[in-house]
Order: sequence, then structure tokens, then C-alpha cells
Amino acid sequence: MGAKRLTVRRGQLFYLRLSFSRPFQSQSDHITFVAETGPKPSELLGTRARFFLTRVRPRNVWSASDFTIDSNSLHVSLFTPANAVIGHYILKIEISQGQGHSVTYRLGTFILLFNPWSPEDDVYLPSEILLQEYVMQDYGFVYKGHERFITSWPWNYGQFEEDIIDICFEILNKSLHYLKNPAKDCSQRNDVVYVCRVVSAMINSNDDNGVLQGNWSEDYSKGVSPLEWNGSVAILRQWSAGGGQPVKYGQCWVFASVMCTVMRCLGVPTRVVSNFRSAHNVDRNLTIDTYYDRNAEMLSTQKRDKIWNFHVWNECWMIRKDLPPGYNGWQVLDPTPQQTSSGLFCCGPASVKAIREGDVHLAYDTPFVYAEVNADEVIWLLRDGQAQEILAHNTSSIGKEISTKMVGSDQHQSITSSYKYPEGSPEERAVFMKASRKMLGPQRAFSPFLDLLESGGLRDEPAQLQLHLARIPEWGQDLQLLLRIRRVPDSTHPQGPIRLVVRFCAQALLHGGGTRKPLWRHTVWVNLDFGKETQWPLLLPYSNYRSKLTDEKLIRVSGIAEVEETGRSMLVLKDISLEPPHLSIEVSERAEVGKALRVHVTLTNTLMVALSSCTMVLEGSGLVNGQITKDLGTLVAGHTLQIQLDLYPTKAGPRQLQVLISSNEVKEIKGYKDIFVSAAGAP
Repeated sequence: MGAKRLTVRRGQLFYLRLSFSRPFQSQSDHITFVAETGPKPSELLGTRARFFLTRVRPRNVWSASDFTIDSNSLHVSLFTPANAVIGHYILKIEISQGQGHSVTYRLGTFILLFNPWSPEDDVYLPSEILLQEYVMQDYGFVYKGHERFITSWPWNYGQFEEDIIDICFEILNKSLHYLKNPAKDCSQRNDVVYVCRVVSAMINSNDDNGVLQGNWSEDYSKGVSPLEWNGSVAILRQWSAGGGQPVKYGQCWVFASVMCTVMRCLGVPTRVVSNFRSAHNVDRNLTIDTYYDRNAEMLSTQKRDKIWNFHVWNECWMIRKDLPPGYNGWQVLDPTPQQTSSGLFCCGPASVKAIREGDVHLAYDTPFVYAEVNADEVIWLLRDGQAQEILAHNTSSIGKEISTKMVGSDQHQSITSSYKYPEGSPEERAVFMKASRKMLGPQRAFSPFLDLLESGGLRDEPAQLQLHLARIPEWGQDLQLLLRIRRVPDSTHPQGPIRLVVRFCAQALLHGGGTRKPLWRHTVWVNLDFGKETQWPLLLPYSNYRSKLTDEKLIRVSGIAEVEETGRSMLVLKDISLEPPHLSIEVSERAEVGKALRVHVTLTNTLMVALSSCTMVLEGSGLVNGQITKDLGTLVAGHTLQIQLDLYPTKAGPRQLQVLISSNEVKEIKGYKDIFVSAAGAP
């Protein structure tokens, strides 16, 4: 954060040595210390403190104690209470003799932060291992993709870079709360719940000049694609240098990663969490409806409800004095602008414990987060514009593989059990009904969709359908799938053969859960005898999807099997995540502060097409000052690109180098290298 300035955590002692022009007389020289923060410091508001020299330090109040006098100097310990307002402080002393006139001297400034090491602080986390991970670690991972194909996305948080702490307080000072009443806003910065909500609102720019502008349109020509960010530092610096103009562009993982940087910098233990198949349930009915036609095409809808392939938010660790006992610990905060909370686009803190127990009446925004991980999915077959038939009622398809970085490891850890009981267990269903009663209330009785769901949602099927991949799917290759169908008994046709017509449709899957127009269709006819199983190979050519996918490179293959004897339909789905080429990063020698470190980056284009307009961006706190960008030109299919460059590490300890290579064809070829940097001159 900078060696030239004093930065301390509240509830922590720090030491001063004051030099005077004459010997200090403790009996006649009276010293009063004054600490002030904010635009209109006030003792009433807690933004100004006056305290005196004492031999014994009082408990959890501003104090100056344990002092010693040495000729013309005074050595003294200053203590800040663990509930003090965080911020930039000015420290002064008032010196008087007897009843005489006092003289005030400005001693200097210091920055006061939350202190998760102090048992008296509301963010106290009693584990040094966790503190190193969730406060001190300045790099990490975001988990993206699909619950079956989770990909690690390295990220440079960089919370200890020289100017980041000032930018964090600049964010607080540009909030609507501060602009409306600066003195009141500063006085509430002792409360971690308040600070978290302000930061959650300020990371997005929907209400204010927040840090990031969201964009889900796929047109990023006026800014930077969310996929092309490597870390938070460049974003925060661009926002500050631009006078608070929102940086273009962000999506959920960018919003959450930047908030992680800000909260860790302020001293709040924070982690980034990914929820796969995350519901956005606007009408709060705990049901997300999706629609297909008889040709297996997933249809767009005017409803705002959706299921994100994945959604990323934060958890911050804190005591919740505003809630009943038992809801301390991890709290969900979500800076992605999905819906308003108390009139602003922010979300949380919502207690993870409250979400697990269905206590959706507790603040803040708990019903919304509960639905994100627990809503039911109802899939409808549409005929003539009307929902005619339920293809599936999935009670466990939302809120999958809720993941965060494992402590002390590069692997991801599932924390799904922190959010809900095992799917289908009596406890999980009981909590769901408890939350439903609180969220739906009387309106449940007047829902025609729910009536239809209850009357026809559960039925047995005459066959079981599964889609499998015949080989690992790679972008630029034909996709080979296998349809397996097994005839099983059902109430309508307990025995005997059936005839199926299975219509397939493939569509590019969008991050927000929607799809593009079909890129491939196929139909098969199957005669199936009772108790028999058959397999049917399917081929989706590269030429069909080459120019049709989003940057996420996800395809949904849907199949609807119609039973000719009854006219009833069955649904089979397969989401496919296409593997981009892989890059490797190697370092050739031991890393040491101030010494050249040779880095080798290698990328082989395993695709059938060239990668054009390739650009490489390197980032990593303590390894790279800001970013290094290189234009690489075109990488022909089957060829290998090798880049060598020297870095000059500036910080000792564990570091991470992030490398992103983007092209017109593939936006996110990403890799990382963990590097331990020795101190200068270390053996």
C-alpha cells in the first residue's frame, strides 16, 4: 500500500515519537490528541476523537498510553477502537500549560482499516490460514463455464498495489450516500454492513458513476470485452484516472472480482463465489419457466426470469448485529446490477446460514439469493403459442456446484452444502416449503401455471433418453454425440414396442441462459421394443457452428422425442462447452526481487482455422507493473507461437503471472503460472 504512509487497522496499537523544542514536563505540559476524518468531523458522529495521555490504556476507546519521556521527546502508544470509522485521518495535538492558551500542531495523516485480526472487530476471523487467503492473498481464481465443465479463470486482485487504497476510498466518496450527506455517510463507515452495501452499489454504474458498466449485448466495440480483463487493478486505475467515469465493460465475474479487491483492501475477509445454473427470479414465485417447440428449439420469452449458465458474487465475513443470533459468518454480496435493493442496484449482505435455513424474511435481499440457488425449473412444450405440456419439472437443476477457491490451493471447492441441504432430502424440501410460504403467500393459490404443474407435473415415461459426447469437444472440430434410448414400462404402455420421432436442435447458449437461432437440426425415427436399448450416432459439423457461437463457446443440443402412439413428448438436453487451445507458461530460473526473470509462453493452434489479430496481455501484482501488451499477429492452424520476455519482480513471496491471448476467433485463451519470488540477496 506504500511504505511512505501510515496505514493501521482499527483495534491496533501504533507508536509515535514526538520531538519538542524543549524538555517535556508531564506535570505542566498538557497534551490532547485529536483524530479527525471526513468533511465535517464531529465527536457526536464518531468522526472526531479527543483523547489524553494515560498511564493505563482503557478498553476499546481512542487512547494514548504507555508513554515514556526522554529529554525533548515523548514516546507514546496510540490505540484506535475496533468500532472506529474507517478512512483517512488527520492526527493533531493540542499543547497547553496550566490554564494557558493551547497551541495545535498537525502531526500527519494515517489510514484506518477494518481489522479481521482483532476479536473486538465485527470482521474478526479467528484463523490465520483463512486470513492469509481471504485478506492477504492478492490473486486467485474465478470459476466459469458450466457445472459439468468448470473452468478456472485466474485473476489479479492487486489490493496492495500503491494507489488502490486511495481508489477504494474514492469509490466510497463518490457514492450517492456521500453526495447526499457526506458527514452522515462517513459516520456510518464504522459499520461493515453499511460499507458493504455502498461498495456493492458502487461497483456497478446503474445508479451512479460506479466503477463498471455492464454489457451483455456481445457488442463491446466501445470498450473492452469482459472476457479480456485479467485483473482489477487496470479497471480501478482507469476509473479513477477518468474522473469516475464507468469503465466499459463488465459482467458478473468482473463485478465480483473488483468488489473482492476493494473489500480485501479495506480489511474485510472476502471471497469470490460461482453459482452454476443460477436463477434470476424477478417475480419471486420460485419457479423459472423455459419453453421449447416440437422441433426442440428453445424459445425466447418476454419474461425477465432467466437461468444464467453461471453467476458470480461475493461472500464477506462479518458479525450481523442487525440480525438475531446465529447468522454471523459468510454473507452474500452481489455487485452485478440485477435488481434494486432499497432503491439502488445492490444486493446483500444476505446471511448464507439464513439462505440454507429458508429464513427469507431476514435482511438483506435474502429472498432473491434464496431463489438463485433453490428455484424450481419448469420446462414447457409450446403449441400454437400456448404452454400445453410439461416436459420436465426439475427441483434440483438450479444452484449447482456452488464453488470458490480452495484455501491454499489452485483447485475449486464446492460449498453447495453451505447454501442448501442435499437436493431431494426431507430437510431440503421442508426448507423449500418454508421459504415458499413466506415468499409466495396468498398468491400461490391464484397461479394457473402452478395449478397445471400440480396436475400434470409428475408422470412416467415409456423411454429413457440420454445424450453423450463420443469424444472431448474442441472448438474447430466436428462434434460427435451418441443418443441412447432405453424402453421402460409406463402406465400407458406397460409392455410392447413404441415408435418415436426424435427432433434435434442445436443453438448457441448465451451466458444469460437464452439461445441464438438454431445452427443445426436433425431428425431420427426409432422403433423400440420393450426392455431394449438402442444407440444412435449424431454428427454436428464444425461448419454449422463456426460463426454462430458467442465468446463463451457453449452449445445446447436439445431433443424432443414424440411417442407416435400417444402424442406425448419427452425432452433430452446436452450442454457442450468447447475447449479452446491451451497455452503453457514456464520460467527458466529462480525468481528474485529486482533480477531479470525469463518467461516462456507457448501456444499451439490445434484448431482447423487460423487465429487472427492475436494479442497477449500479461499481468501479476509484484511481477508486472500494470500490464504488458504484445500484438502477435496471425497464428496459422497447426503452428506454434513461442514468446520470450524478461520480468523484474518487485515483491517477494508467492506471486501469480496471468497471461491472456485473445483473437478474433477465440477471445479467452488464458493461463497462469505460480511463481515464488525470493527477497533481494536471499540465499
